[in-house]
Amino acid sequence: MAAREDTRENDGTERGTPTWSRAVIFGAAALAVLLLGATVGLLIGQHRGEEPRSAPTFNAVDVGFAQDMSRHHLQAVTMANWARDHSEDPAIRQLAFDISSVQLEQVGRMKGWLMLWGKPEDQLGEPMEWMSGPEGHGHSGSGTPQSSADDVAMPGMATDEELARMRSLSGEELDVYFLQLMLRHHQGGTDMAQYGHDHASVSAVRTLANSMLVSQGAEMDLMRNMLAERGGQPLPFP
Repeated sequence: MAAREDTRENDGTERGTPTWSRAVIFGAAALAVLLLGATVGLLIGQHRGEEPRSAPTFNAVDVGFAQDMSRHHLQAVTMANWARDHSEDPAIRQLAFDISSVQLEQVGRMKGWLMLWGKPEDQLGEPMEWMSGPEGHGHSGSGTPQSSADDVAMPGMATDEELARMRSLSGEELDVYFLQLMLRHHQGGTDMAQYGHDHASVSAVRTLANSMLVSQGAEMDLMRNMLAERGGQPLPFP
């Protein structure tokens, strides 16, 4: 028992393990449990005869939305995690934590659906081909620069160069640039969420798309205010 006590500091924390790092570890573990629970819930629902029932009810919009929005979300999680770990501003860290937590949980749901539908996690063709009509893009024709020669970027996504620049900054410069990139990222996902809400066949997909529109709309208002408070301006968005 004494040997165990020797590994702890006076404040009860383990020597060499910062409180913030432990919080991140515990948070990641909790998210893993949430994602597992979401997938298990979907499997149970299918077994009980809930959606899908006797035959799959999903359409191309359901599949494309889940594939492309998962990929879009994962870049937001990457940016948010960096800001959470490197910003010195408590408001920025809290916003980044909230974005990362919510979007990672949503990715778990979307990937769970794809698994149940027997569809690949990644889009085989160009992004956003599942969108059509006056609201759709079909592919990245929004003016957003491509992140690499082999990767057609979806609207709002940051390029490799922009991500590298964010990682090179610190202090308020990091905070402002993170807000600029994340605001544009949210704006870029709006058309996909709206199209998914309007055209998906599965009710759970439409509900999730609507939740994104509501929550990210509020976050965009918050980020605009936070930018103004820090003397920043939103990045151009077509």
